[in-house]
Amino acid sequence: MSQAAEQESAVSSTASGPPTSYDGLRLRGVTKSFGAFTAVDDLDLDVPRGSFFALLGPSGCGKTTTLRMVAGLETPTSGSITLAGNDITYAKPYKRPVNTVFQSYALFPHLDIHENVAFGLKRRKVKDIDDQVKAMLDLVELTTQARKKPTQLSGGQQQRVALARALINKPEVLLLDEPLGALDLKLRRSMQIELKRIQLEVGLTFIHVTHDQEEAMTMADTVAVMNAGVIEQMGAPEELYENPRTTFVANFLGQSNLIGGTIKSRSADVVTVDMHGVDVSIPAGRAHAAGDEGWIGIRPEKVLIGEPGEVLDAPGNSIPGGVVSDVSFFGVSTQYLVRMPWGQELQVFQQNTGHRRLFRSGDPVELSWRPEYAFLLDHAQDASAGAQKDDV
Repeated sequence: MSQAAEQESAVSSTASGPPTSYDGLRLRGVTKSFGAFTAVDDLDLDVPRGSFFALLGPSGCGKTTTLRMVAGLETPTSGSITLAGNDITYAKPYKRPVNTVFQSYALFPHLDIHENVAFGLKRRKVKDIDDQVKAMLDLVELTTQARKKPTQLSGGQQQRVALARALINKPEVLLLDEPLGALDLKLRRSMQIELKRIQLEVGLTFIHVTHDQEEAMTMADTVAVMNAGVIEQMGAPEELYENPRTTFVANFLGQSNLIGGTIKSRSADVVTVDMHGVDVSIPAGRAHAAGDEGWIGIRPEKVLIGEPGEVLDAPGNSIPGGVVSDVSFFGVSTQYLVRMPWGQELQVFQQNTGHRRLFRSGDPVELSWRPEYAFLLDHAQDASAGAQKDDV
């Protein structure tokens, strides 16, 4: 199957049925071009009502442009957007049942927290404003901060105020545009848990745009990995991580060892690949290579490392002749680089449980992994696609 066919297959399972039959958010054939540059390319996407959905990808992949088209801040060059069966493709932003929370929060500095949250309701002259504001501040655990100004709150508290101000309008969809980007690492992680708790409690559709794989995998029910204006693969976080269909997804979502190999045989259950003179087995459901060659993929934490001749608990794929070239100790785990006989360095993550000895640079080792953990990708794809660069 070609890469284009893989991409089409990744979204086709949720891209059926007439637009008016779907009560969630639906994009069909959505393209957005800026002059000669196409930011979003013929995008089909379904977001189920009440789900936590993440658009994940690097800068410039089209995720924020997609979000802005849903919000009405950009107009598609072609295609349609429907929400709860209603066509909103060209609707004004204020006429859409959609609210957006930005990274900058955009709180009113001259208003206190209660007044910030109440702002939208006051404009619409809604009754029982105080009761609704109190309930919303209870939800985000800021009741005691109601009469403080935004500048008196921490970054995490300001984020929750922005969230409460958006949620109180009871939008059909809440859009989150890199909402945690301005927070430090520890606060960001606690807010990930907080956002998921709030989404489950209110039951609204959340669409979260992020370049942070941890954010997407921690919070979202479904993740769509975007690259160059298209969706590379979409599914549950564990599905994307364990069984990536493209080299971009394998590298962008975590880290992967990708090793060239030649396909020797295919059966209904197993694909056998010659990997530099060693036969390795890959489940047919995890093999996504159309030709005679492919990239054998294995996550670093799935690789076992041992002394030459040692019996490792990973029968099936055992690769001798490795030499440790680098050791990085992280406390809970140790990361090894192991140079293989064909010259490639493979990554190995070993948990420091105390049951295994630590190796040193220069030690001869063997590697092993269970066949069911490996995957096979099309050799026509770039093995470095999606890899995170240290200086980016």
